[in-house]
Amino acid sequence: MNLFRSVRTVTNASGDGHVDWPAVAEAAKASTDAGRLDLTDAERAGYAADVRDARDRLRSLGGVAFDLPNTVEIQNRHHWIDANVDTFRRVMAPVEREAPNAIFPGITRVVNTGTLSFMLAFLGRNVLGQYDPLLLAEAAPGDRDHALYFVHPNISAVAETLDVEEARFRRWIAFHEVSHAAEFGAAPWLSDHLETRLERGVDALATGELDRKAFAELDTAMTAVEGYAELLMDRAFDDDYADLRAKLDARRQGGGPVARLARRLLGLGLKRRQYERGAAFFRTVADERGLEGASAVWERPENLPTDAELDHPERWLARV
Repeated sequence: MNLFRSVRTVTNASGDGHVDWPAVAEAAKASTDAGRLDLTDAERAGYAADVRDARDRLRSLGGVAFDLPNTVEIQNRHHWIDANVDTFRRVMAPVEREAPNAIFPGITRVVNTGTLSFMLAFLGRNVLGQYDPLLLAEAAPGDRDHALYFVHPNISAVAETLDVEEARFRRWIAFHEVSHAAEFGAAPWLSDHLETRLERGVDALATGELDRKAFAELDTAMTAVEGYAELLMDRAFDDDYADLRAKLDARRQGGGPVARLARRLLGLGLKRRQYERGAAFFRTVADERGLEGASAVWERPENLPTDAELDHPERWLARV
């Protein structure tokens, strides 16, 4: 980790755009220790077994047909940053195209580059696993090879911090991320649904407007995505998880003042609300109709719960 190199890279940001993307990646990695990735044969086999077992159990319990992505990677923090720079760049592209020329373009570029490198560095040090549907990629949604990532140094570090067995914690994370693969595999329309609303919202921001409806629909859909994954993970996991849940929830709320501020700025509090609100909805539905009944949400876009139905699952049960 080299903070001086990171700062120097940001202050030397160049190019014609509002963001120097190569500098974003370089600065984020310079301020972040890559972490250990010299896995033993047993650790590699453990990851493979966890993913395979999660797939088989989720297929059986959830009543959903899906395949794992072709890309399943065990990464260090730098690998994760490289993979997600492209995502940030795709999301920011409309804003960059439409944003007016700054009075001091060099200063604006440095500020934007520094902000995005900080965001990626913070996330790179904290993300445990990720299911990446590659939203806004050039290929059509049905032609994309989605990806599944596990950030091994973070999993090891958090397991040690929480004082839990690493293999058990890793397996729990695998069940959560494979649950997302189950959702997107069961609902081929889901990527396009999310992407359409994301595009509308970002395009509006690029012209200085706020499309509240687009972002509200995106939030509602993502609440369903996160909530269903929480339900599937908890019902399918083959061990007691109460201690893991309590310790991870405490971690999501903890950290120093800088970490808490970063979480607020990055909207991670909103993500936690999505977990909790969505999980409460699906627990009620599953208790009434079983996991297969809850999985009906992915049959077609019209089956997604509305914002009001998320807080009143009985209305969704009556409608679907």
